[in-house]
Amino acid sequence: MLAIVCPGQGAQKPGFLSPWLELPGAREALGALSEAGEVDLATHGTVSDADTIRDTAVAQPLLVAAGILAADALATQAADGSAAGGVVPGAFAAASPADLLAGHSVGEVTASALAGVLSAADAMRLVAVRSRAMATAAAAEETSMAAVVGGVREEVLAAIEAAGLTPANINSAAQVVAAGSAAGVAALGENPPARARVIPLQVAGAFHTPYMAGAREELAAFAPQLSPAAPSVPLVTNAGGESITDGARYLELIVQQVASPVDWQACMATFAERGVTGILEVNPAGTLTGLAKRELKGVGLQNLNSPDDLEAARAFVEAHAGAAADDGASDGGSSDGAER
Repeated sequence: MLAIVCPGQGAQKPGFLSPWLELPGAREALGALSEAGEVDLATHGTVSDADTIRDTAVAQPLLVAAGILAADALATQAADGSAAGGVVPGAFAAASPADLLAGHSVGEVTASALAGVLSAADAMRLVAVRSRAMATAAAAEETSMAAVVGGVREEVLAAIEAAGLTPANINSAAQVVAAGSAAGVAALGENPPARARVIPLQVAGAFHTPYMAGAREELAAFAPQLSPAAPSVPLVTNAGGESITDGARYLELIVQQVASPVDWQACMATFAERGVTGILEVNPAGTLTGLAKRELKGVGLQNLNSPDDLEAARAFVEAHAGAAADDGASDGGSSDGAER
């Protein structure tokens, strides 16, 4: 069984779209996504520096477009029979090669397009509103985030609460991201939980906390302009790993998500319960397969970071799509594929 996952903010790197734009049809596809998202994705994905693409209003649309572009390239060869391949917009959503789809934070918007819940254009419209609203909310107060790695979960959560913070991302059994006031994050770093490290994150604000209430309201006002469809395959959400099959439920949860915790550990638990044998992460890949490597032992992992990965990724899809767990979780996967 194949899960395809989409990374969240922070995964972007300068120039990471450059090799993709060499594929036939890629520039045209990216141009359409840029128009819908009202941002110059070609420039930001090829020549903009790290500080520029760290901006929430740039990073989020860039990540959604990158995932859509890579997924459509993955599915194009099967869709058109072309040996050379390329990018056919909508090829992935039409082919539905995954058994499950999921995304971390803004990656859930990418996943909605791949599942056909939203058109690619509507996904870009949604992320444009989301990113600008979150950037505005982040600028209203001095807030921050920090990863808490290690420790005992109950003690970690107690320390986060004692510092007046929120567990904004529950990423794995060993990692929780705390968020809230800059002073609270600093205090947590000065008095970390036992056997845990507190690592400050270079982010614009306390995402997925009550500090984002204004962004949630703005997104709620925009959501009725969208016409969601039922996903082509179950979409596993950050809301406790809930698997949805209804487009209206997706919109409800994605609106709530900006001011609510992202529970990626619960998503991985759902993968395990469903018998996932392989996880493929779309561009820019590595963060989520890295978490799965530690959390889901024996599951095959594959990153899709550049067109050079397409052949291996297609073989991985063929090996895992529709496969039962007892077929051998490691078939078609490799540690090399997970670590590139």
